[in-house]
Amino acid sequence: MKAGARPSVAYVLDPGFPGGTSSAVAAELEVAVKYSKVQVYALDTRMFPGRRVAPQLKAALKRLKIQIIWDCQTISADVVIFHNPSCLKFQDQMGLRLFARHLIVVTHENFQRPGGALAFDVTKCLSQIEQGSIALHRSLAPVSKWNRQTVENWLAENPFPSSWSVLPVEWFNIFDDDFKVPTSHPKDRRGRHSRPGSEKFPNRDVLNACFPKEAENNVILGADVLMRTLDRPSYWTLFPFGSISIEQYFDEIDFLVYFTAPTWRESFGRVIAEAIAAGIIAITDPDTASTFEGGAIGASPEDVNQIIAQYVQKPDRYAEDVITAQNALSRFSPKAFGDQFNQIIQQAAGTNT
Repeated sequence: MKAGARPSVAYVLDPGFPGGTSSAVAAELEVAVKYSKVQVYALDTRMFPGRRVAPQLKAALKRLKIQIIWDCQTISADVVIFHNPSCLKFQDQMGLRLFARHLIVVTHENFQRPGGALAFDVTKCLSQIEQGSIALHRSLAPVSKWNRQTVENWLAENPFPSSWSVLPVEWFNIFDDDFKVPTSHPKDRRGRHSRPGSEKFPNRDVLNACFPKEAENNVILGADVLMRTLDRPSYWTLFPFGSISIEQYFDEIDFLVYFTAPTWRESFGRVIAEAIAAGIIAITDPDTASTFEGGAIGASPEDVNQIIAQYVQKPDRYAEDVITAQNALSRFSPKAFGDQFNQIIQQAAGTNT
């Protein structure tokens, strides 16, 4: 390819993925079109049957005037970017052929759970892509440090064909929200937000410890399952997932307290980034906090009360730490991703720059 040419990039994914994957791809497309000739191909998998397109992805495609392509049997491009291979876990064949100089598989889902248990049948999913593609290079692209650790641990335990490598940099989620000025008078107002899947929530003892009666406010968004229990505490304010806006939710809290079931870890943790941007201190487990490199507080549930009490007593420190955390989010900016993306695809496509 001649110097200065725009590589062709084919995005391949099941567009029905809710939440993180579709949000990440939507933001990524806004950047990718600046550096490459982009086409988007939809997979109709057994994971999300029915040809659904997540709202945030549909909106991005409309803004960019990109027509999503269904039912394509053969996809050819300088670079093929396959987002989230876990969508293939309920089938045995991918159903199409991929041809590329470089095939990049973005690993939105962790390959292993905490403790090393397999998160999904990784071999089954990657084998479908391996068998359905011809490429000079094939790479796995982790989305965070923790996600990378699960990928590399899996590879060490399950040697895969040597034609696959792991990109040396994270294919991170782009974050471009406006930053809100932190409050100068933080109160013990706590919150939690996630989709209502059972794997997203810790056990009741941890929830009780993190959201105690002594707190001024305990707001849990995505509490669909908790709302059906008879023994839920009266001092918890519970909202079903999506029932209020994220802005309304953040107006009610000064601390995001986010722990999951011990068998689950976020691969990226977008809710943490959203809280930081909203001017809120985020407290989570150390693995999830590591993604944000100083932007979130890594702790155990037993530490939460003390951490919050110290910030309430020292409001200047609260504001300083929020601003520091917001500065740390700059590494996820569209420009940072664009610079990295351009370098990767130019090298992958064989362009001399």
